[in-house]
Amino acid sequence: MRTITCNLPDSLYAALKERMTGDKETCDHLVARALAKSLGTPLHTLFQVSTSAALVEGLYQGAVRVSRLLRHGDFGLGTFADLDGEMVVLEGVCYQVSSTGTVVTVDGERLIPYAVVTRFNPDFRKNHQTISTMNDLVAACDQLRDSNNLFYAFRATGNFHTVKARVMKSVSEGTTLKMAASGQQEFSFDELRGTLVGLWSPEFAASFSVPGYHFHFLSEDRQKGGHVLECRASDVDIEGCSIGEMHVSLPETEEFLKADLSRDPVEDLLSAERSRASRASAPIPFDC
Repeated sequence: MRTITCNLPDSLYAALKERMTGDKETCDHLVARALAKSLGTPLHTLFQVSTSAALVEGLYQGAVRVSRLLRHGDFGLGTFADLDGEMVVLEGVCYQVSSTGTVVTVDGERLIPYAVVTRFNPDFRKNHQTISTMNDLVAACDQLRDSNNLFYAFRATGNFHTVKARVMKSVSEGTTLKMAASGQQEFSFDELRGTLVGLWSPEFAASFSVPGYHFHFLSEDRQKGGHVLECRASDVDIEGCSIGEMHVSLPETEEFLKADLSRDPVEDLLSAERSRASRASAPIPFDC
């Protein structure tokens, strides 16, 4: 975020103060929105389909078409109906990584139950010659964040010496996320170039978003991918942006409208994010 100082005519200043009072909005938000419209540069906005709480409770029915999702963003991640694989949205293309390890592009008519996308326009970037572990990646991204109360999008491109990834398998109706995670497929990839598509969400958003870091991987040849559990890489360019606007599209299915989503989803979310080996051992801090 940048701070600017400028002079305004008295009439504009009075109008700004009146709008701030009437709309109960901050000066920062009103000025940023006006500049975005005038300069033809949209503000960073997240578009999300459904909520993480709904996923935890096993609501995996398709709610929004991929074509609509891509109208709102060209970068992001998610999943498919019945948890049939991992979604990676990169450079405006939606990819499905299946539990068999194959990667395919997804037709615009496909219905999806959960996804988060944005129009990626980086505000910052930094090169790291060595990323030895997932913790290193998290630390590198933490250095680029200047708030714990905004959302962030991160893209990391480089030479990946090792990537450990998992992919969810299709499950039957009513299977909770925690149960589904016990059957996930895990893959290891070595010596390939690729990109990490990452989002960071603040803790206060845990009822509708995955808290902390969430990374999906896609190889440069678009043949390998998945939800990242661990990685080791070199010559990694990390770029990203903060996001202060969010739009959530809630499903209107009967299952969603009647579901009890009052339970805190955090424990199940963090359990599902880890590898099988990690879940089998003592609880560990959630890093990604």
